[in-house]
Amino acid sequence: MRIAVASQNFRTITGHAGMTRRFMVFEAAAGQPCAEVERIELAKDQAIHEFKGDGPHPLDSVQVVIAGSAGTGFVNRMAARGIAAVTTDETDPVTAVTDYVAGRLQTSAPHAHDHEHGHDHHHDHDHHHHDHDHDHHHGHEHGHQHGSKEGCCGNCTCGSN
Repeated sequence: MRIAVASQNFRTITGHAGMTRRFMVFEAAAGQPCAEVERIELAKDQAIHEFKGDGPHPLDSVQVVIAGSAGTGFVNRMAARGIAAVTTDETDPVTAVTDYVAGRLQTSAPHAHDHEHGHDHHHDHDHHHHDHDHDHHHGHEHGHQHGSKEGCCGNCTCGSN
């Protein structure tokens, strides 16, 4: 089984799977040690938050994606491609893959945003912990770009960049 692990630094599991552009790919089977077989570095427009879903995608070669967090939009987009999306608090990729294959990975539910899409994103607070570029403010803690009408958080209609 091929399992992709979201990892921006190729060392630990990354949250916000829809914006993640780097994945470690493991080959794993129950009762056997997993092995990293590939690293995927997506172009910005191939991050699931931006990808329109037309044509093949580099993640199509895996059966499972493990991430620190993911929105329901990401989970649904992966499911439409035949890929299971799993979120976990585990930070070590090898442990997560090994535990997933063994059926003992502690999973968490996809995150829900604390705002409704479709309203203006003009809130007067800052957040500085992003690893991607954008310069608008919006009402949730984990930043992501809005511009795609179908972001990883569902059907984003704010369109503010």
